[in-house]
Amino acid sequence: MAKIFQNIEIPIDQDLEEKLQYLMPDHGPYRILRQSVDARRSHSPHFVYSIEVAEKNESLSLPQFQLEKIPKPAKKPLIIGSGPAGLFAALRFVERGVPCILFERGSESGERIKGINQYWRYGKLDPRNNVCYGEGGAGLYSDGKLITRIKSPDIPYVMNRLVQFGAPEEIQWLSNPHVGSDRIRRVIPKLREFLIANGCEIHFDTQVTEILTENKQVIGVRTEQGTEHLSPYVILATGHSAEDMIHHLHKIGVHMDGKSFAMGLRVEHSQAAVNRIQYRQFADHPKLGAANYKLAHHDSKSNVGVYSFCMCPGGYVLSSGTEADGIVCNGMSNYRRNSPYANAAIVVSIDHDKYFGKDDVFGGLRLRRELETKVYQAVLQAGGTKELPAQNLLDFIYGTGKSGPRPLKAGSSPSGAIHVRLDEALPAQIRDRIREGFENFNRNMKGFISEDAQVYGIESRTSCPVRITRNSQTLQSVSHSGLYPAGEGAGYAGGITSAACDGIRIAEAIIAELASN
Repeated sequence: MAKIFQNIEIPIDQDLEEKLQYLMPDHGPYRILRQSVDARRSHSPHFVYSIEVAEKNESLSLPQFQLEKIPKPAKKPLIIGSGPAGLFAALRFVERGVPCILFERGSESGERIKGINQYWRYGKLDPRNNVCYGEGGAGLYSDGKLITRIKSPDIPYVMNRLVQFGAPEEIQWLSNPHVGSDRIRRVIPKLREFLIANGCEIHFDTQVTEILTENKQVIGVRTEQGTEHLSPYVILATGHSAEDMIHHLHKIGVHMDGKSFAMGLRVEHSQAAVNRIQYRQFADHPKLGAANYKLAHHDSKSNVGVYSFCMCPGGYVLSSGTEADGIVCNGMSNYRRNSPYANAAIVVSIDHDKYFGKDDVFGGLRLRRELETKVYQAVLQAGGTKELPAQNLLDFIYGTGKSGPRPLKAGSSPSGAIHVRLDEALPAQIRDRIREGFENFNRNMKGFISEDAQVYGIESRTSCPVRITRNSQTLQSVSHSGLYPAGEGAGYAGGITSAACDGIRIAEAIIAELASN
């Protein structure tokens, strides 16, 4: 019978096989359930494993995730958005024998990257194909991070299917799994091909402009071309930046609430500096790779938290706006994480009700838009066009000295960077909390505050500041039956994996209703 060994510590210069021989001399095949690096001890970093080991002459059974099909429904479910929530809802539908229709305002990923490159290189924004819109959603350009804090039985299924479509196998056991923005761009087209071959009709370059309703019951959608598609099941998976859809929903009376969110900057160090801080004298060890970090600070007086988010070892800082007159930054890294730079968002939690009042549903959206426009105007005033606004970290924390601002360092942004007083652009209550956070982080990671580090603005799309409220049991809108808000844009997920799981959960809720009819 197979045995599970948890929290096995392996020094970086030893092999797992040696430890297995000691634990179970006549072992058979094994599989890694979890792998992480622990660098907290001063003497040496080490790997920590959880593994399942079979007896000699036994085999390990791997999960197959065989899904039972149901009879085809009379009306196909409709899905708006091809991010993780929309794609995995579609995947669950077709694997359960339910044809569906998916709408995406942007293009296929191959065309999408052309629009993104134009924006990074020349500052020419394609409002349909950018870092937030297009096949794959925003997750396609955020490192392909699969880390999640949720506990869902669908997580192994999500990882299994990503591997099936070309993701690296280790995402099924690494503690900080990521596909890499380069590799996930090869995974998504294979997923799309599978969907089309198995009953999903996909309409790219087709924006849904209206949700059709009768007496608070959703009956279908209308696209920008004027075409109507009728169905009593509509999954809304439009992502955290689709403000036009949010305002349309408000116009037709769909209930929504203001949601707390986070906003701040992105800090960039050299990867070598982060490796030295985290791994000390072992920084160049070939087994360790690019070091990451996770930092948090809570100010007891203001009851406000500051934390790192979307940390990208060996990564790039990206310009990620969706409006021509605004600037947003984000981070990503490729599978090998081999850029010489490391970056992470440093964001302040914003309690919606305290900041805007309970009745001001759109307060967060307004603040987001104001700051994105403000930093864009600051770039223009500094003589820039497409560059990201940036500032030396010491100047941001302590202010610019009499000799003027410290010069910017070479950085990772494909759009370039230009000096902007980000310490003046941010509201004081956000700026001051970030400064305190940096001071605290430096106590935990000596050398984090450095003249060689710089900050970029503005990190404003960590999540949607509006929640399209749904019933916790039926997963339908509390005001409009048949409307299923899903993923990050609806306020029910916080990353690729959680959004994918949310899409699956909603698809299963619809399947259960179809099967009962």
